[in-house]
Amino acid sequence: MRAVVWHGTEDVRVEEVPDPKIEEPTDAVVRITSTAICGSDLHLYGHNVIGMKSGDILGHEPMGVVEEVGPEVVQLAPGDRVVIPFSISYGRCFMCRSGLQSQCETTQNRELDKGGSLFGYTHLYGGVPGGQAEYLRVPQAHYGPIKVPQGPPDVRYLFLSDVLPTAWQSVAYAEVPPGGSLVVWGLGPVGQMTARVARQLGTGRVIGVDQVPERLELARRHGVDTIDLREIDDPAEAVRQATGGRGADAVVDAVGMEADGVRLERLLQRLKLKPDRFAALHACMDSVRRGGTLVITGVYVAAMPLFPLGGLFDKQITARMGQANVHRWVDQILPLLGDDDPLGTQDLATHRLRPGEAPYGYTSFRDKREGAVKVVLRP
Repeated sequence: MRAVVWHGTEDVRVEEVPDPKIEEPTDAVVRITSTAICGSDLHLYGHNVIGMKSGDILGHEPMGVVEEVGPEVVQLAPGDRVVIPFSISYGRCFMCRSGLQSQCETTQNRELDKGGSLFGYTHLYGGVPGGQAEYLRVPQAHYGPIKVPQGPPDVRYLFLSDVLPTAWQSVAYAEVPPGGSLVVWGLGPVGQMTARVARQLGTGRVIGVDQVPERLELARRHGVDTIDLREIDDPAEAVRQATGGRGADAVVDAVGMEADGVRLERLLQRLKLKPDRFAALHACMDSVRRGGTLVITGVYVAAMPLFPLGGLFDKQITARMGQANVHRWVDQILPLLGDDDPLGTQDLATHRLRPGEAPYGYTSFRDKREGAVKVVLRP
């Protein structure tokens, strides 16, 4: 089969690799019909994450059709249409039963002191071959895959693999009080959906912060107020001014360890700030009100020097963070994926490419070329 393979910094190729097969009784093999490039894939592309090996198959946002199942997979059958959550979980351990499937005790990488395994990511999280491929071996298929209705390829269901549950968890963790304010830093795919989910759930005011014109416009089309970083000198002060002078009741960092280093460095230089891949996190801390909530949804994979614990303590901030626990939120999200599409999932996929165009998709997404917000690969 053909797959998107990592070979080093900014070097991904579409190559022939061996077809996957059933290896354990709880496995399934799925023929991929749609997959997507995630912002955290850009961390791998830029080699900002350790633990990658040349030849690794990328991708953790797939959906497709079941081709074969192991003898212990009884709830799926060949021909079923499924979405594959990005994290691999057993479903019956203490963590899974507690709604923390991303911390699954069966697939944890204990020798490296890391959480549950992930598809198509670093070997710190299992080095499991990913879904940017024609076929995918799915471990723990007795629990992981989510059955969805048959029909034409549809990004509404594809985004159940990561973007939608990550956004939903962000809003749930924020616990915005009735009539309160939520500020989302970073209007990439997860930031866009976090803002839309917040509005869907009745948050009083939702503000998105970014510097990419197409992202800002997309958020505004869905009723989100915006702050354009290109037009201000002090981002945190702009948030305070927009939220009664106190700061937001809750702030979501949907940026993480910014993958677009050149663009970020230019902005920081203009704002007379030291180049820092943790700049978004610092700004989030500064813009949440005293007694508010900080939700860290963007991916951080390195130690943060001089973590401002004193500032968090002084402002009495509640901080929540972590990989999304997909199965915890699926039952709440699925009713919103009907034809009326209240979350506007259809316009999130700005680029639909053939799998063979994946290298172009990576650079387009990284450089925000041609308004790229979300890149979907589909045969």
